[in-house]
Amino acid sequence: MKGLLLAALAAFAFVSYTYAGAPSTFTAAKVVAKQKIFFDQASSSQGELYCGCKWEWTGKSGGRIDPASCGYETRAQQNRADRIEWEHIVPAWIFGHQRQCWQNGGRKNCIADDPVFRAMEADLFNLYPSVGEVNGDRSNFQYGMVTGVAPQYGACPTRVDFKGRTAEPRNDVKGLVARTTFYMYDRYGLSMSRQQQQLLMAWDRQYPVSSWEKEWNNRTAKLMGHPNPFITGDRSWSLGHKPSREGIVSAFPAHAAVAPSEKASSGVIIGNRNSNIYHLSQGCPSYDKVSPKNQVPFRSEAEAAAAGYRKAGNCK
Repeated sequence: MKGLLLAALAAFAFVSYTYAGAPSTFTAAKVVAKQKIFFDQASSSQGELYCGCKWEWTGKSGGRIDPASCGYETRAQQNRADRIEWEHIVPAWIFGHQRQCWQNGGRKNCIADDPVFRAMEADLFNLYPSVGEVNGDRSNFQYGMVTGVAPQYGACPTRVDFKGRTAEPRNDVKGLVARTTFYMYDRYGLSMSRQQQQLLMAWDRQYPVSSWEKEWNNRTAKLMGHPNPFITGDRSWSLGHKPSREGIVSAFPAHAAVAPSEKASSGVIIGNRNSNIYHLSQGCPSYDKVSPKNQVPFRSEAEAAAAGYRKAGNCK
C-alpha cells in the first residue's frame, strides 16, 4: 500500500511539476515567458516572430505592436494587428489531434484530462510572441513554401496561403521554427510527414542557430530543466527519426493521481478552472470539494495568481 501511494505521488509530481520552474498551464506559461525569457526583447533587433516588429509590453503577458518598426500594414483584423499574441510554433490543434483526448472532446477535454497535452500546451520552447493578426491567419497551418501570394502585411515578409493551408515565415526564423518543431515532435512522440521533415531539415541546414537563438535556449532551459537538443547540436533530425518521447509522462490523470488528503499533505494548491479560484491545503474549507475534472494544481500562490486565479473568499 505504501509503495502504491509513493508511486501515485511520484506520478502526480511528474505530471504537474516536471521541473520547478516550468509552468503548468498555458496561461501561466505566457506570463513566465514574458517575465523570464522575452522581458528585454520588445525593442530588440530580432523583434517578434513573423515580421520582426518591436512592441511595448502591456499587462501580465500582452503587448502593443509598433507597426512603423517593421513596416507592418494591417490585412483585415485591426485589433489583432495592434497586439502581441503568443504563438504555438507547433499549433495546439496539430499536437492535440494526435492525442485521444482531442477526439473525445477537443481542446477543452485535453486540458481537463490529458497531462501530456497540458505539458505540450505550456512548453516554453514552443511559445514565441507574434503579431496577433499573423498568428490568427497562420491558424493551425503547417509551415511550407508559399508561392504566388502577394505581400499581405506591408513590408512583413511572412506569407499565408489560405487555400493551400500553408504559412511561410520570414527567413530569419525558418531555422528557429524548424528546430522548435523537431523538439516538439521528438519530445512528445508526434508523427511528421516525410514532406514536412524534408522541408524543415532544409531550413535547419540553410539557417543555422543564431546568437539570439542560443540565448533563448539558455533562458528557457533554466525554466524547463532541459535544453532544446536540436539547438545545442546534441541531437539532429533525419528522415525516419525515432522520437525520444522524453516528454511523455504517465497517462495517469493528474486529477486522479492523488487523493485530496494526500494532495493536502504535499502542500499542493488546487485551482478551479471554472471559477478561477484557488484553494490552499490549509485553512480553505473547500479544498477537497473541487470537482476532479476542474482541478488545476499550482506550486505556489504566485503561480496561481499569474495564471489569473484568486484565493477563495472562505480561506482563513
